[in-house]
Amino acid sequence: MNVEIPPFLRETAVGLGAGVPYALKVLAGRLADDPDMGSPSQLPGILTVMVDGDPFEDCPDLAVGYIREPDRIQIRYVSPVAVAEPAADEENAQQQAHAQAQAQAQAADPAADAVAVRQVADAWQRVTGWLQRNAPDSAAALRAGAGPAAIAAVEEELGVRIPVELCVLWLLTAGDDGVDGGGCLPGNNALMPLDAVVAEHRREMDAQTRQDALDADRPEDERITFWRPTWIPVVSHSVNDSTSGLYLDTETGFLGHWSRYNDHSDDELDTLVTYLEEAADMLEAPALATRDKPGLAGRALVWRRGLDAAQADRWRPLA
Repeated sequence: MNVEIPPFLRETAVGLGAGVPYALKVLAGRLADDPDMGSPSQLPGILTVMVDGDPFEDCPDLAVGYIREPDRIQIRYVSPVAVAEPAADEENAQQQAHAQAQAQAQAADPAADAVAVRQVADAWQRVTGWLQRNAPDSAAALRAGAGPAAIAAVEEELGVRIPVELCVLWLLTAGDDGVDGGGCLPGNNALMPLDAVVAEHRREMDAQTRQDALDADRPEDERITFWRPTWIPVVSHSVNDSTSGLYLDTETGFLGHWSRYNDHSDDELDTLVTYLEEAADMLEAPALATRDKPGLAGRALVWRRGLDAAQADRWRPLA
């Protein structure tokens, strides 16, 4: 059985620890002999195997996801395993089982979900691979991926199923701490940490509840709706500014803009996949970028649309 480790994943592995590439090589040999050693994850088509990092120098415990096809195996993602508090082990196991059961029960089209998993993983690995090669400070600001239990906890808090494409993104990276307040996404927007996602969703829902009370006696066509329970905030204006950003509509699969100042954008609709793919395209082919222009300020990625006066003298557009 042929086991493939894509080039972008090899670059990601180096950033996780000097011993991680060798650990992946050893795992590849084991998978060649035992292709079904992994366990089904909540991501359709993805098997997950845990790697004990202790036998390898400078290697954390790892969660490795792979796809098994008739004639080959392809490793799709690798992320360090967060250390859980001992007292929470049972609760985490229950949350993980709950998340997997919900995903399996509610997946309307497993084949389409499997494609979305691959597309998000590929696009995000293109972004992070570029950052590691060209903007190491921005790469270092990305948080490690979340575990299934953490994602299940967010789902429980929001009361809405987390779409599979967002699950895989959070498994790869659970937020962006940014450089000088700016994130790595176009406009210097930032992928929101999971606790910020929950807090913003709660804040918007509370505001909508107050608005609904004001609208109780108004005709239906005069009532104001600026937030829905099925909207999940994903990207904020910057690391420290969540007054506006992008949400994922779990009913339609499209991203939308939210703003506390009602200055909604009329940009064309994106899915999470197309949004990440375009970000990767703009980094790899900046001359063809249309929505924004990437550049560097020292060792950090800075996009022109979010450029501030303090960075203007140091900013250099990508060739």
